[in-house]
Amino acid sequence: MWSKLSLKNKVIFFSVLSIVSAIFIFNGEIKNKIYISDSSAKKTEVADDKAILKSDKGSSKIDEQVGEEKDKENKELEEIYEKAYKAFFDNKYTESINLANEVIKKDNSHYKSYNIKGIALAYMGSFEEGMKNINKALEISPNYGYARFNKALAYELYDKYDEALKWYDKNLEVENYIWSYYGKASIYGRKGDVKNTVKYLKIAIEMDNVVKEEARAERDFDNVRQSKEFQELIK
Repeated sequence: MWSKLSLKNKVIFFSVLSIVSAIFIFNGEIKNKIYISDSSAKKTEVADDKAILKSDKGSSKIDEQVGEEKDKENKELEEIYEKAYKAFFDNKYTESINLANEVIKKDNSHYKSYNIKGIALAYMGSFEEGMKNINKALEISPNYGYARFNKALAYELYDKYDEALKWYDKNLEVENYIWSYYGKASIYGRKGDVKNTVKYLKIAIEMDNVVKEEARAERDFDNVRQSKEFQELIK
């Protein structure tokens, strides 16, 4: 049959065969390229996912380390503040101020240190400087009860009784603090106001009976000490 075909037909046949073969080869190459491309894309996606996971884990570890370091630093500052607080109550005012300054130098938002420094300064005779530091504590933390109390106490120390009474009340707005009631009683005692002295001292005594011992020796109550109401209250 092949031998019977004319030369022209043979040429046509070979041409068609060549075209068909070329199409098959081309399709195969395309499929091959698509497969390779898909495989590369999948490998790239996996690699990217691994990189993201690795990056996330790395970031988490760094964040954790930063958090631990911050916690450690905060703990150390609190320990120094506690020393400043104790020094104040031991009447070591200069030591208290120096320790508070040490904390403030490392953390200028440490309101508790401003507060203890402020009241220590007030006890050392520096009213304006002391009040400046107490006000700084309240600027950072307006509802910090101990700073409100110390502001009242500083006013009382310098015989500014109306302001002291005002700030003892401001302290009582945020906490039911026994020594704010006692502070008000002592101011009224100095003024010779028996009624208000007994009123606020009674509240303090009901909160803790130890207040009686304080009141018996407190010179602030000398102007009301002989009154029947006061004597009844502290007996």
